[in-house]
Amino acid sequence: MPVVKVKNLKSEEVGDLELSDAVFGAPLNKALIYSAVKSYMANQRAGTSATKGRGDVRGSGKKLWKQKGTGRARIASLRSPLWKGGGNVHGPQPRDWSYSIPRKMRRGAMRSVLSERMREGGIVIVEAFELQSHRTKDFAGTLAALGLNKRTLIVDTASNDNLTLSSRNLRAVTLVSASNVNIYDILTHEQLALSREAAVQLEKQLSDK
Repeated sequence: MPVVKVKNLKSEEVGDLELSDAVFGAPLNKALIYSAVKSYMANQRAGTSATKGRGDVRGSGKKLWKQKGTGRARIASLRSPLWKGGGNVHGPQPRDWSYSIPRKMRRGAMRSVLSERMREGGIVIVEAFELQSHRTKDFAGTLAALGLNKRTLIVDTASNDNLTLSSRNLRAVTLVSASNVNIYDILTHEQLALSREAAVQLEKQLSDK
């Protein structure tokens, strides 16, 4: 089982945490990760893009000239797609793009990504995010002390007003709760900062039992 050092906000080692090998020591499965990310991205699509067909555009339905005898091509309506200002042909319409994959696959993909971040040394375990103030400058100094100088995903369990206020103005930092962490966030952030409680909760969420 992987054992990681637990640090305080001054980057001092205050203990060890033994993590589950099933969650933080899983092999890399690129195909499974791809399926999970594709499903997540599809579920984020609004599906609201739409164009107007000939029945939706504004205009008269009157026949402009008689069918035969004028020498011109026959025409039925100004709203025909052949005319400027007419309706669109086979344009996009609102639809639901979302689909789901089995929960076992989602959990397996999360375990694979977390394990890879662990092997890369991109996971930092913090005893607790007990900040004394909500100043962004102070929190930026804390991240620098912890060595979190890249795109960082912070995962905590409890509601923490100081952490929320101090991190929201940092463009390279994203704060999520342990119950809302997703595979896309983990992949798009090079470093993860987990509180001790968040790491334990993630183990319970991603276990097969």
